[in-house]
Amino acid sequence: MLGAMKRWWSAVVRRDPAFDGAFVFAVVSTGIYCRPSCPARRPLARNVRFFSTPRAAEREGFRACRRCRPASGARPAVDLAARTCAILATPDGATATLADLARRLDVSPHHLQRTFTRAVGVSPKEYQEVLRFERFRTGGPGGVSASLYRAGFGSPSRLYERSRSRLGMTPATYQTGGKGMDITYDIVDCPLGRALLAATPSGICAVSFGDRDRTLESDLHARFPRASIRRDARLLRRAGGRLRRVFSGAAADLPLDVRATAFQARVWRELQAIPAGATRTYGDIARRIGRPGSARAVGRACASNPIALLIPCHRAVGGDGTLTGYRWGTERKKRLLRMERR
Repeated sequence: MLGAMKRWWSAVVRRDPAFDGAFVFAVVSTGIYCRPSCPARRPLARNVRFFSTPRAAEREGFRACRRCRPASGARPAVDLAARTCAILATPDGATATLADLARRLDVSPHHLQRTFTRAVGVSPKEYQEVLRFERFRTGGPGGVSASLYRAGFGSPSRLYERSRSRLGMTPATYQTGGKGMDITYDIVDCPLGRALLAATPSGICAVSFGDRDRTLESDLHARFPRASIRRDARLLRRAGGRLRRVFSGAAADLPLDVRATAFQARVWRELQAIPAGATRTYGDIARRIGRPGSARAVGRACASNPIALLIPCHRAVGGDGTLTGYRWGTERKKRLLRMERR
């Protein structure tokens, strides 16, 4: 908490609008509470108290500042981020630079970069690239070449050089919803019940836990509706053996083939850096990837992880250390951590 207060005080000193809505600060000597960006004269640090919401400040007897109106519900940082997203979603926004965006929004490029990143969790450029891939995925007439230029890619090489890490398959395959993609899977026993492992020729694309084979198979087909999927125990025998060793604390060195946004990829890499048996809070992970204040987005990235254990989202916990939601059940999460520590 002391670390959060230091960051909040620094935001107050800078009058940083990116923190508007994240907290309010109250001044004991005046009895008034304000937004971080309030233009009023800065108080002495010893006279300041922080509250997560205006209502919390008012319960302690503080009244709202008439200059910055912290209880009005307006959030300048969120508004700026929303307007930026609206521009990026237009055809012109597909190729807009940070300077172009700043000029249209009448702010400095530095302020836009910082405010957008804090509010959304990724930079404007990273968000723009996600939109490009989404435009390409939805496609349109003219095949792959026409679609990539409509999506805002300058050349085919720009698309293909990113497709392996972002799409997890070739662009032509991704545009058709995985059609023509070969996936092999098997279901094995594990300490958590039944585990499904699925792989493309490039690497593991899914690991999930469950109690019934039919449910696990249905989930896999729903995730890749247009792919060619078959069960073959021989092809995954080696991967299944490695997965079993991971339960005993061995490192997972299997190649992975997953699709991820830039933000998801950062979260997943940070999860893989957590030692076996250890945990990090969602807030800790957000700070480690340089996105403080995006704990909820980190939680969503963990929930969207398609590869249990190999991307160890079970090592992410709530702010108070509680084992919050886990895609495959909190009881499995508890058992996984217990096995790793043992």
